[in-house]
Amino acid sequence: MLIWIIDEEWTNYDLEKEYLPKVFKNVEIKISNYDYKKDLEEFGSEVDAILAQVYADIPRDTIEKLDNCKVISTYGGGYDRIDLEACKEKGIRVTNIQGYCAEDLADYVLAAIYHFNKKIQFYSDTCLENVEKGKWGSLVIEEPKHRISEENLVIVGFGAIGKAVAEKAKHTGINIYAIDDFLSEDEIAEYGVKKVSWDKGFSIADYVSVNLKGIDANKDKISMKEFKMMKNSSYIINTSRGKVIKEKDLIEAIKNKEIEGAILDVITNEPPKGNEEILHQRDILVTPHISYISIESMKALKEFALGNLEAVLKGKTPRDPVI
Repeated sequence: MLIWIIDEEWTNYDLEKEYLPKVFKNVEIKISNYDYKKDLEEFGSEVDAILAQVYADIPRDTIEKLDNCKVISTYGGGYDRIDLEACKEKGIRVTNIQGYCAEDLADYVLAAIYHFNKKIQFYSDTCLENVEKGKWGSLVIEEPKHRISEENLVIVGFGAIGKAVAEKAKHTGINIYAIDDFLSEDEIAEYGVKKVSWDKGFSIADYVSVNLKGIDANKDKISMKEFKMMKNSSYIINTSRGKVIKEKDLIEAIKNKEIEGAILDVITNEPPKGNEEILHQRDILVTPHISYISIESMKALKEFALGNLEAVLKGKTPRDPVI
């Protein structure tokens, strides 16, 4: 049996090399980077299953050469770089992974809220400058902020990750609201959260946590219309997918002081080249898509991806089917 790993994110595949021989006899593992065309020609037709990083492009012309492949199991939630129609035609199952890093994303959102509220980095960076000006204590604060317990967090998308954000945020005392078209007021209330409409949520938010699915229907879902609804002092935090927010509008909104700032762990063009405008904005902090990473989440990520692959190859229903 031939298992093909397509990845440029990791260098260690000890778990895969330990796991796969335990569940399949005579397993051979081959590893390629994203420029895999030579390998595709050499052994692509013999591959039984693929473990693919979410950044790996697997278009139709690749899929058409996978004559023996039964499943493409992605290392993560994203599968937008895989041609699903071509996979259906070829009879190849596609799986992703859900819920493995909800706690990690929730921790990131909380860290972002505290970053905005307490501005520790800002006051540290300007400390010496203020000392030289004779400023210390309250003299350095131009406009005090409310306590977090007096502020509003609005979670856009109340799935597994949105619920995890709410569960973590409860302990701060912040007022929590959720926007979700697929859940009733009572279903959301079970988590101690109030349901609000789209417009109401954006208008009352001090912090917006974006937790929408990265599907095409959500492309540019949040744009200037939403930013103009928000308070001038509000912030947006995105750990879902970059395309959910219209980046040009976000940049303009912050430049025009429609909102105060943003923290983005995801952007439209990933991985970026470095010349993207979103990376060069003073009040937009971008981190390199790391909000989901912890020792625990990475272990779960690989285990679930391997479990999905194993299930399909053994004729069982995978934990996280896409098609």
